[in-house]
Amino acid sequence: MIRPLLRAALLLLPFTAAGAFAEPALAPTPAPAPAASTSGEPYELVRALQAVQDGIANGDTAAHGNHAALIRQIGEKFLAADPGVWSNLQNGQAAVIYLLSGGAPQIIRKLPRDKLNVDGRLFDGALAYVEGRQDEARELLKDVRPRTIPSGLGGQVALVQGALFARAEASLAIERLDDARLLLPGTLVEEAALRREILLVGQAEDFDKFEFLTLAYIRHYRNSVYAGDFWQRFSTGLTQSSLALDERRFARITTLLEQIDRASRLKLYLVIARTAMVRGGLPVTRLAGERALTLSADASAERERAHLFRGVSRALTDEYDGGLAELKVLDRSKLPERDIPFLNATVQLALDVRKPFAGGSAAAADKPPVTPARLDLASSTATLARAQKQLGELERLTRDRRP
Repeated sequence: MIRPLLRAALLLLPFTAAGAFAEPALAPTPAPAPAASTSGEPYELVRALQAVQDGIANGDTAAHGNHAALIRQIGEKFLAADPGVWSNLQNGQAAVIYLLSGGAPQIIRKLPRDKLNVDGRLFDGALAYVEGRQDEARELLKDVRPRTIPSGLGGQVALVQGALFARAEASLAIERLDDARLLLPGTLVEEAALRREILLVGQAEDFDKFEFLTLAYIRHYRNSVYAGDFWQRFSTGLTQSSLALDERRFARITTLLEQIDRASRLKLYLVIARTAMVRGGLPVTRLAGERALTLSADASAERERAHLFRGVSRALTDEYDGGLAELKVLDRSKLPERDIPFLNATVQLALDVRKPFAGGSAAAADKPPVTPARLDLASSTATLARAQKQLGELERLTRDRRP
């Protein structure tokens, strides 16, 4: 379906400005493609543009390649249109949709403003947003309720509001991005809303919604031209929050990561393992480290890092001997410099915890226990002091070197 829509939209391209609102010719095929326009009204031209953009959301690279040319040609037709067409409310709203769909602001500024039948706040707010005047755009659009205006325009405005309020009012931005998805499902607007919202929800540490949005993207837009941007935002949201640090949900995290290519999955598991180690989440450090081991190549730097994380988690929990042995055989030359202090501190701490008290001997086991009044705590106190000092150093290192 996407290819015919693209062909139909591209029928716009050969027209001259003088014939901008003429009946489009049929494509030279046995079965004519769906017409991009029946009367050449601006709102119909914008519908053709949206059809091409929806193809982009579904992975149509040809649509993506012709997108800029189509926007330019529609802009030319807008300028050549009879000024009277802009009194039609649909056409006035189409001018705003075109602007928010990638249209050039200089084109929109040349339209007869006194003829445009469109809400002034929407027009001025959209123009301010596209031209980079963010504060002005926020002020103009903050009170607009997307669900109270036609869905085609409402979804676009909601998407813009999600971007405008992402930093200052994240909860409002999430709400508006939800509106965008609901108002324009199955479109590039919904695809873009999912990409923007996944990071905000990750920062809010709402794992259930993070999982829901990820699965929605996989289900509908995994082939999108912009899928790489989604997974980058997904990775940031996952690793710069505590979402992946709860071992009870690790299996669900694993299911989500199965949708990513092997190299990216390995990189994410290593980041998760290190983040969990820095924050004291040793169970997740071990789980992520073990996943990384299964994905890494023999003798690779990634394999050594995976052993580092698993070894740390073992040595400091219930597998002291195995973990310490794993750490001792690591090839330090393959570890990044920032990981060496973790290795050194962990090995030293593990050794100190098992270091025997000074002056002790096997024969001491045959002697009666020292009475509490004569108990000498000097040796054990010194050992504990060293352990506490090393723990403090490890904590300082992790605090100063977070990824």
